[in-house]
Amino acid sequence: MVELAGLSFGWMLVVLGTILLVIEAANPGFFIAVPGTVMIILGILILVGVDIFSGPVGLVVGVAAAIAVSILTILLYRRINPGEEAPTTISRDSLVGKEGRVVKKVIPGSLSGKVLIAGQEWSARSLAGEIPEGLTVRVTSSEGVHIVVEEVK
Repeated sequence: MVELAGLSFGWMLVVLGTILLVIEAANPGFFIAVPGTVMIILGILILVGVDIFSGPVGLVVGVAAAIAVSILTILLYRRINPGEEAPTTISRDSLVGKEGRVVKKVIPGSLSGKVLIAGQEWSARSLAGEIPEGLTVRVTSSEGVHIVVEEVK
């Protein structure tokens, strides 16, 4: 009966590991491929009769297999996805001279206006006149936590 329970546990590890790999394939970036692969290998070891939970030999084989599979999976993962460029960091100080689109009316003397620049929304005000939604603006300066814009004509 203990042997049957071990086989069931082995199959559970294989199935759970496969589910994790499928999730990783569908939504890359969770980095659950490593535990998924380790589960599959440990499940296979159990299914072929290696008792990784009792006895020093089985424990050493299980730990060594888990470490080796983890390293190989990480190396393979890096080869498949060789690191992307570092994300561009945008600060308010680097926005001077950039153009964007008004998403909420910009009013002189008020920080209620919103401008979309490089995919980020910034609180904005203008120095001269209201700038309605949809118009293109250029950043002239930054002050505190907001930017000052002017309409591009």
